Amino acid sequence: MNKIEKIIKKLGLKPHPEGGYFKETYRSKGEIKENSLPSDFCSKRNYSTCIYFLLTSETFSAFHKIKQDEIWHFYDGSPIELHIISPEGGHSKHIIGRDFSKGEVPQFVVPNNHFFAAKLLNDYDYSLVGCTVSPGFEFGDFELPSKKELIAKFPEHSSIISEFTNH
Repeated sequence: MNKIEKIIKKLGLKPHPEGGYFKETYRSKGEIKENSLPSDFCSKRNYSTCIYFLLTSETFSAFHKIKQDEIWHFYDGSPIELHIISPEGGHSKHIIGRDFSKGEVPQFVVPNNHFFAAKLLNDYDYSLVGCTVSPGFEFGDFELPSKKELIAKFPEHSSIISEFTNH
């Protein structure tokens, strides 16, 4: 069993629809009532949720978005290259890691309703991060568009979209 397989087994990770592997590690007991949330939330939400998220050189996190801010916390392995497309079409790239001399940051916040995707910087490696969402994540908040849909919306980013979509 290689190192990645050991991490997946030890942490109980499962495949994630966007790519990579995950396991929810925290879901607050407290909840926010639906009438206290913005109108695009269709039910109550926990205050916060958190997951382990593992990417490998063979996987990437496909462009997707959620209704909440998502905080990425770097734990181990290769730095991650994170791409964001804002609702207005602006593209930005960020490196999440621990080499401060190279401008990497160990924590990064993806704003709500921004499409984002990620891959490793190093070949033949893995990256273990945590992702915290507030209000808490539900799969109903998750949108994983097709390449065709995203390119129709952001044709100026067709190259990066093609790199980070599966279908």
